[in-house]
Amino acid sequence: MTAVVEETRQVRAVMERVETVEEVAFSLPEQDERRSRLLAAARSDLAGARPLRPRIAAELLGLSEKTVRAWAAEGVLVVASGSSSRLLLDVARVHEVLHLVRELRAAGQTRGLLDEVHRRLVDVTWLERSDLARSLEQMRRGEGTVRVAGPSA
Repeated sequence: MTAVVEETRQVRAVMERVETVEEVAFSLPEQDERRSRLLAAARSDLAGARPLRPRIAAELLGLSEKTVRAWAAEGVLVVASGSSSRLLLDVARVHEVLHLVRELRAAGQTRGLLDEVHRRLVDVTWLERSDLARSLEQMRRGEGTVRVAGPSA
């Protein structure tokens, strides 16, 4: 068995295991501690996986290797830190992008995936910001002052 075939098999096994754990976790209520523990275990499994070659990421994502390299150059796929001279990709980000690509394809979108995946990743980073979360919570409670811009001069 060649190294690439073995590496692909191992990555697929990790991804399938993580997908199974996530499926069970998402079936539990958000407040359930078991959900948090399962999702932490899935993140840990991804963090422990070796970085991916673009060829393997392309196979997982159903994209061409050229597209995967372009997405890495655009920052949608993250180059693994400490990579050697060859391009290796962060497994956790590939997994995150895999979910987004599946979602978009299920909705019938096949063109413009790069832009839409990028937009969704940016949205997620905004929603993870604690200052925005506090502001949204204040807004839900009706705190603050509504400001309306005056007419333009």
